[in-house]
Amino acid sequence: MSEPQLVPVHGRLRAEIGKVVVGQGAAVDEILAAFVAGGHVLLEGVPGVAKTLIAKALARSLDLRATRVQFTPDLMPADILGTSVFRPNTGSFELVRGPVFTDLLLADEVNRSPPKTQAALLEAMEERQVTLEGTRHPLGPFFFVIATQNPVEYEGTWPLPEAQIDRFLVKVRVGYPSDAEEAELLRRASESGDPSDLAAKGVGPVLGQGDLAGLRAAARRLPVSPAVLHYVGCLVRETRAMARVRLGASPRAGLALLAVSRSLAALRGAEWLSPDDVKAVAHPVLRHRLLLRPEAELEGATADDVVDELLSSVEVPR
Repeated sequence: MSEPQLVPVHGRLRAEIGKVVVGQGAAVDEILAAFVAGGHVLLEGVPGVAKTLIAKALARSLDLRATRVQFTPDLMPADILGTSVFRPNTGSFELVRGPVFTDLLLADEVNRSPPKTQAALLEAMEERQVTLEGTRHPLGPFFFVIATQNPVEYEGTWPLPEAQIDRFLVKVRVGYPSDAEEAELLRRASESGDPSDLAAKGVGPVLGQGDLAGLRAAARRLPVSPAVLHYVGCLVRETRAMARVRLGASPRAGLALLAVSRSLAALRGAEWLSPDDVKAVAHPVLRHRLLLRPEAELEGATADDVVDELLSSVEVPR
């Protein structure tokens, strides 16, 4: 099929990922919306809340080639991008491509490598290409980065610079499961051993790569009224005038808010984009793009608090 029906596809993807991931429905939806919108994801959560498992299950359900790179302090750019290796038997250099040449790149604990290595991903994420020794090497049309980071451990880490963190379409928070979800997780572990074994749980492709372009095209055609476009613009502009914000959202943030809300609305079966759809993704799209004033941080305010204030202060179109 060249253009899948979005609602059945969304349900099937959620069910397939749910074979190994218990709960985390909001996080899964936000990641799916980012992929359909053609962007990248920064996953934030404490260890053990299924960040890596979600990425692996998503790759398998979308039939994407996946590569995992564990970021460490000694990781070099060439370890990600690749390098030329001299072959004595031929007397020539051969390009050995790095793990970035894939469909889904899982950058685990991305803030554990120094800025030079983090920056190696910039061109790949923005241009979907890699330049090695002056030669450009294109990446696939579905190249997708999911980077993870631990929000509570800062020793031995390098915070992502604003220029790079803005390349992520969304920043998704993965929290603790509910009591019922944790009980279900324990039940699965007691009955079937390793609850995260994708092959044993039968996690397989829901869509082939031939379907993915049609999926994205269908989401991009979701109608958007002038009133909702104006609402998106007002939200972005208002962040620049808020008292607790030192640096507000850029025009790129507005484009991201439109693209992600459109994709999520389409996945949920909406016939047009509504203000509620925009509000539903405002936190993952904006939370990593707002820099707060020092006095606001001293008072304990967070970017999510500011987004809450934003959504309550900007008039919603009727």
